[in-house]
Amino acid sequence: MTRGWFVTGTDTGIGKSLASATLLHTLRAGGKRAVGMKPLASGCESTPDGWRNEDALALQAASDPRPAYDDVNPFALPNPLAPELAAADAGIRVTLAPIVSAFRRLSSQADAVVVEGVGGWAAPLSADLDQVDLVRALDLPVVMVVGLRLGCINHARLTARAIEHDGLRLAGWIANDIDPAMARADDNFELLKQRLPVKCWGRLPFREMPDPAQLWSLLQPA
Repeated sequence: MTRGWFVTGTDTGIGKSLASATLLHTLRAGGKRAVGMKPLASGCESTPDGWRNEDALALQAASDPRPAYDDVNPFALPNPLAPELAAADAGIRVTLAPIVSAFRRLSSQADAVVVEGVGGWAAPLSADLDQVDLVRALDLPVVMVVGLRLGCINHARLTARAIEHDGLRLAGWIANDIDPAMARADDNFELLKQRLPVKCWGRLPFREMPDPAQLWSLLQPA
């Protein structure tokens, strides 16, 4: 079994966190020790324990064993902006070394680490750091989350091509029903299965308040 995956998406707001947390529950249901990681998160809230991000907390909660928050989310940025802007506002320089160190600590306590990226594949982490640099440093295959909405076929195919063009391995993809009013969602899902170069790991249904612990059986990681 691979030691983990990097979860990217066709855009921001398409359910990477839900898919990542559900994947953690799927792995745990299969008897694996699985922990989540969100290396960089913007839009964090101040708490007595420090800056905390809702998505990173969800990944921490879905993990077993329960990792330290600072390892789950090494860069917690207050402003809900693109990472490069949020880091600049906080006076923080995003670098790979703290992320790689945290990933190694997480890897030492688990069979698999599910690492959630930010935004879409081409979203930069800093002025001189792209997500592809992080994925290479962690040496992980990629799982792509496709938000089912108008335009998703184009976005999914472009993202898959970009991942492969960057020399990374696309291991699979997960569909997420984010638009309950989408016309012919099932037909679009079938077209995606025909045109994407890797296997679909599953499809997550639309829920107002989805619970990844109840969706784990819908995913089948390859």
